[in-house]
Amino acid sequence: MTARTSPLHERHVVAGAKLADFGGWSMPIEYAGGGVLAEHAAVREAVGLFDVSHLGTGTVRGPGAAALVDACLTNDLARIRPGQAQYTLCCVPDGEADAGGVVDDLVVYLHGPTDVLLVPNAANAQEVLTRLAAAAPAGVTVTDRHEEVAVLALQGPRSAAVLAAAGLAADLAYMAFAGGEGDEVTVCRTGYTGEHGYELLVAADRAGALWDRLLEAGAAEGIRPCGLGARDTLRTEMGYPLHGHELSRSITPNQARSGWAVGWGKPAFWGREALLAEREAGPARLLWGLRAPGRGIPRPGMAVLDGDGARVGEVTSGTFSPTLRTGIALALLDTATEVADGSALAVDVRGRTQPVEVVRPPFVPSHVR
Repeated sequence: MTARTSPLHERHVVAGAKLADFGGWSMPIEYAGGGVLAEHAAVREAVGLFDVSHLGTGTVRGPGAAALVDACLTNDLARIRPGQAQYTLCCVPDGEADAGGVVDDLVVYLHGPTDVLLVPNAANAQEVLTRLAAAAPAGVTVTDRHEEVAVLALQGPRSAAVLAAAGLAADLAYMAFAGGEGDEVTVCRTGYTGEHGYELLVAADRAGALWDRLLEAGAAEGIRPCGLGARDTLRTEMGYPLHGHELSRSITPNQARSGWAVGWGKPAFWGREALLAEREAGPARLLWGLRAPGRGIPRPGMAVLDGDGARVGEVTSGTFSPTLRTGIALALLDTATEVADGSALAVDVRGRTQPVEVVRPPFVPSHVR
């Protein structure tokens, strides 16, 4: 199958981007003239601009639209008001195989009781929207807008200055958004890097003009286009989950420490009974961070070992941390093994034992607020 391309694809090619498949989309991994390390540093120290148009977009509209989303997805929409966004999870419903497992994690933009925008992950967008459409009552319409909407992410301590220079809303509370139907750009104070930042939704045919506008406005602030390679190192330093790694049909919110995104007091959401039962019994494994003081870098799928060499878990994500200059990882560890911050374990790095220290993420301070 031919990979889909972003509306900004030609700009990435001209900029010398290294492209790779990501959720069925050909997306930039890094750009010429610095690569992942330089792009990572730009976000931590100044500002970076990402094309994340592989992320899905969909609308749920009609009488009871917000009520439908609230009854299906995990988080409690009553916690926010119109003009705010919320991180939530689409879990496998009770009665299905893998009940309580995660179909996808996504962001919900609440415009009002009859109008909700969803931003799921690329590979899972269609399933999330299909499931919601099947559950929708008469009068509520679920529409896939993946091809119509582009998504950009402006991240870093200088991001507000760049938005202001570009004439866009920057003075927003965390997880609040401005704009919507009829506006050229929707700006939301959120991101996936651990830095002060924004995500911008724009019509696909206007994405190129917005990309150029932001790069021009950010020239004086040290802006740099960034690929998904830096996005991964940045999110790993923060301990943020990536679907297919820290969240999946076989990894529940309880195991991934994402229970904060579950409205436990709500009467209904997909997978509620399975998750409540697991929460009561205690999950069999929990997500932890690992820091490797040596030269080896933990990678996904590597075994985590105790002092006796027994397998006690598995690495879900691992990378070199450009900020800490060492290997870091996220791993699911068996709860039968007593660990805490500072515990000593090891990772099997291609047959060689690499000592690691257990860390409760984030690995570096968060500046999102």
